[in-house]
Amino acid sequence: MPHDPILDRRVALAKWEATFGSPPPPHLSVAFLRKAVVYAGQCKAHGGLSAASRRALRAVVKGTSAGAAPVASLRSGTQLVREWNGRTYQVQVIENGFELDGRTWASLSAIAKHITGATWSGPRFFGLTRRIGGKP
Repeated sequence: MPHDPILDRRVALAKWEATFGSPPPPHLSVAFLRKAVVYAGQCKAHGGLSAASRRALRAVVKGTSAGAAPVASLRSGTQLVREWNGRTYQVQVIENGFELDGRTWASLSAIAKHITGATWSGPRFFGLTRRIGGKP
């Protein structure tokens, strides 16, 4: 069966609306829509973010300080998702580091450099920290 990107997008949009009860923000990729729906299902089945993580995210949305970076508090099994140049990267926190594409990494910064080819703060690349001074 030939691949139909328009049909794929329609299916992904319908699943998003069925899951979240509203249309998604514009311009999200089909891959991201699918991963968000899967993540929502995992949260429903196994529980979602910790209370501390939810508070930190609410603070970021309000534009206030989220406090210290929660990197040290990331629990094994946590999934980090980042879109970069049209590809969605999904990193899993494991006991001794991080896993991306079946490979183990010691730090998020190493993964960010692998993805972008440039030196990045890994926590910042994955949206876990903010710049000092308030603006992201």
